[in-house]
Amino acid sequence: MKGAALYLIPAPLGDTDPRLVIPEGTIQKVYQLHYFVVEELRSARRYLSSLGLQVQTLELELLNEHTTLSELSPLLEPMRKGFSMGLISEAGLPAVADPGAALVALAHENGFQVIPLTGPSSLMLSLMGSGLNGQQFAFHGYLPVKPQMRDKKIRELEKDSARNHQTQIFIETPYRNAALFRALVAGCHPRTRLTVAIDLTMPDAFIGTRSIGDWRKNEPDFEGQYRKKPCVFLIMAD
Repeated sequence: MKGAALYLIPAPLGDTDPRLVIPEGTIQKVYQLHYFVVEELRSARRYLSSLGLQVQTLELELLNEHTTLSELSPLLEPMRKGFSMGLISEAGLPAVADPGAALVALAHENGFQVIPLTGPSSLMLSLMGSGLNGQQFAFHGYLPVKPQMRDKKIRELEKDSARNHQTQIFIETPYRNAALFRALVAGCHPRTRLTVAIDLTMPDAFIGTRSIGDWRKNEPDFEGQYRKKPCVFLIMAD
């Protein structure tokens, strides 16, 4: 391994005091870094400033879904010169459902050390709090946007869950949470269990596991209190 390291720096899952959810050891490591690759410049500057860093003295480069493969390699230039770097995504853990995974892969290919730091993960927190199978689970990212394809995927995931006794985990763009929830309660078997985990680690966080049959009478307030809030969905079929 080469001397410089790529540190994967967790960020809060929402607008909260980072010190409530980011361990002190992680914060202390951030203080030692000067170079950062971030998913969104404005929010990264706000996050680093909230930790007490003088953002104007740092060097931040952008990596998001629009970054091309040819633009990845130059991002590692500080490491080639012996300087460690930090990778920060918009929320939670870098490189999980996140474009930063490409930079992590490139760091490995170039022989650099990759060091993940401790912090919040909405996926793992949701699984922990679900009461569903934590021994066998799969994360599927975003389901298809088109209703027909989405509904077909939901049926496939429910069948896979029943066949493999496996928890199925997926997410949605916040403004489509209500549509996905209604597709789940309409398309899944009444006995299938569904966990809805909303805005975790925030003051108004909600996590609940019920059968599809019960959820049909108790829809979360996606149009009011939980409007456009980050949400994780998990299902477990009999």
